[in-house]
Amino acid sequence: MPAHRLAAALVLFSPIALIAQQNKDPLAPYIAVSEPVVALTHVEVIDGTGAAPVEDQTVVVDHEKIAYVGAADGAQIPAGAKVLDLHGRTVIPGLVGMHEHLFYTEPENDDLQEFVVGESAQTAPRLYLAGGVTTGRTTGSMEPYTDLQVKKSIDAGQEPGPDLDITGPYLDGPGTFSPQMVRLKDAADARQTVNYWADQGVTSFKAYMYVKPEALKAAIEAAHARGIKVTGHLCSVSFTEAAEMGIDNLEHGWVEDSDFTPGHTLGVCVSGRAGLENFANKIDVNGPEAQKVIRDLVEHHVAITSTLAIFESFAPNRPPLRFLEREHESMMPEAWASVLERRAAVAATAGKSLWEPALKKEMAFERAFVAAGGVLMAGCDPTGYGAVLPGFGDQRNLELLVEAGFSPTEAIEIATLNGAKYLGRDKEIGSIAAGKQADLVVINGDLGKDVSAIEKTEIVFKKGVGYDPQKLIDSTRGMVGIR
Repeated sequence: MPAHRLAAALVLFSPIALIAQQNKDPLAPYIAVSEPVVALTHVEVIDGTGAAPVEDQTVVVDHEKIAYVGAADGAQIPAGAKVLDLHGRTVIPGLVGMHEHLFYTEPENDDLQEFVVGESAQTAPRLYLAGGVTTGRTTGSMEPYTDLQVKKSIDAGQEPGPDLDITGPYLDGPGTFSPQMVRLKDAADARQTVNYWADQGVTSFKAYMYVKPEALKAAIEAAHARGIKVTGHLCSVSFTEAAEMGIDNLEHGWVEDSDFTPGHTLGVCVSGRAGLENFANKIDVNGPEAQKVIRDLVEHHVAITSTLAIFESFAPNRPPLRFLEREHESMMPEAWASVLERRAAVAATAGKSLWEPALKKEMAFERAFVAAGGVLMAGCDPTGYGAVLPGFGDQRNLELLVEAGFSPTEAIEIATLNGAKYLGRDKEIGSIAAGKQADLVVINGDLGKDVSAIEKTEIVFKKGVGYDPQKLIDSTRGMVGIR
């Protein structure tokens, strides 16, 4: 080795250099506001409770907590605080994403079409945080050990990302379409699997489409014995059947409910066009069949997770291409090319696609469910053919909830406080109030009047530290689909 390279290597790996590297804050490149006491002045506050927006407010953050929320004129700003004049901005609680994943759908070709996903251990957490998601449930893990380690790294301040609630491996059954799913054989297998992963540190579980009824019931009972909740994206078991078993949450909404599949038999998953066609074209939201499902879910206290962004991606010419362009630079080139190809194929079905009426019907069902007293939450589910990315999809969900007929304040409550309540953390997160954790999103615009302002997120505070969304996004450039 040449002398100058040897000298450089000795310096690089010297004890002093290694100590300097270890002491360097790995989060520093992504932080916009690091001061322990910060005053966000002259902002509009939408507090997450469903209350109307309040203008010209000041929010004081003091060492991870919200110390004051109130009129800007009467604010007592501590000496030495960093003061940000945020005229024209809206502040909302950090989003609580309730259907998130740390993986990404891998592109296919004509020879390799089995559904396989790749772990997004670094890009997904950064994009969630950039999108305003400060707390997220993974809602199904393909690599639970990896997801648990990602959480540990984030909690230790080694990587940027949300506070994560880690879900165990998918609880599926024989016939599952993915080689990465767990195929539970019976009730004993379900109990063993739940207890094993609870011991490893997961804090929620998700059942999947081909799960056997006896395995699902056993999994729910085993999880509840550990104080852990269970959700499901189901097919072999309908929503009303799962509610009777004691499930806590159901994913995606009624478009995935086999209560509406003609001839549904408990334990048999008939995945395909029949159920979607019946739901899209024949089910009446106000009719007896739909109202019975709504009534059963509300009576059994089953929450629903809205995932409108992923459903929208299957409808022709949706979302607007300008929205997908926001995601473009984060994707590896092959992923972007695959998304455009599939989007073009979907567009060719315009006027014939069942997803056009199904999306509208799903929106109507979610409105009816909430009107009946049901608890609706939200998450982006970055799966499908790869058109929905973490963070970006969570922002799109807010826009779609408003399109569905919710007000912006109602949509924000769905995406924040409702999830916090489900997780049992609403005393800490989910709304803006003195004493709560300083998880806040600063948006350039009046979100109460124009929900699309969510796309102009400027600062995301997690536990009082303000992150720069653009720097987080830039760090993922070309890497979604790789890591």
